[in-house]
Amino acid sequence: MLRKLHSTNETLPVRITLTLIAVGFIGVFVALPITIIFIEALGKGFTGYFNALNNDDTKAAIKLTLLVSAIAVPCNMVFGLFASWAIAKFEFFGKRFLITLIDLPFSVSPVISGLVFVLLFGANGFLAPFLERYNLQIIFAVPSLVIVTIFVTFPFVARELIPLMEEQGTEEEEAAVMLGANGWQTFWHITLPNIKWALFYGVLLCNARAMGEFGAVSVVSGHIQGVTTTIPLHVEGLYNEYNFVGAFAVASILSILAIFTLVIKSVIEHYSPSEIRK
Repeated sequence: MLRKLHSTNETLPVRITLTLIAVGFIGVFVALPITIIFIEALGKGFTGYFNALNNDDTKAAIKLTLLVSAIAVPCNMVFGLFASWAIAKFEFFGKRFLITLIDLPFSVSPVISGLVFVLLFGANGFLAPFLERYNLQIIFAVPSLVIVTIFVTFPFVARELIPLMEEQGTEEEEAAVMLGANGWQTFWHITLPNIKWALFYGVLLCNARAMGEFGAVSVVSGHIQGVTTTIPLHVEGLYNEYNFVGAFAVASILSILAIFTLVIKSVIEHYSPSEIRK
């Protein structure tokens, strides 16, 4: 009878202990907070929960969040797709520098990112004279929310695609060109089918971050209730007003989004090619 081989030599008690520690850590720092959110959201029953979500300011925050995501995510998808294609398929001067710039939002605090855009587009900012001349309002308006959301989320799609496209190489594209395909045909019939799962995965993560962004959006929004408050900012406002049921009810929307994102992520990883899961 063959014995099942393990990748490590740890004894059964050690494996059980490590597993319990991991599960306990996830339970305390992930599952427990999410559970508390729904318990507090239902503190006044389902009637209080739905009344909180039916509030005009809450509806405005949800609509604004969806609007910002609907603009930022497609922009990042297009940028990430084209940047990844250029980086993975071509050699050019400044390639490593471009990769560094793509990773920049990961290393910069979102609050600092928001402050930079205030210094750029604000009343005393670098571009203030130009904006005043044409009567353009960027800061404390929807455009600023879109801009900072694009900035903090644009690495997600590119960072999913670049490693995969580099690993796939250029042989298939070169073969298609030799057979007479033009650039668009090569991209549509060769490149895109090979990266569709990774692209969808990157868009999913980008959308989740866009809808949940707080730091950068908080700096540039001005916290104008019903006008520039997204879901995270609305949660903060309700909590500061001691409307705890309303705050947790609205926060439950983001929790549901996070759970839904994890489910879709697991489905993608299960059905996609093995290269996507690396």
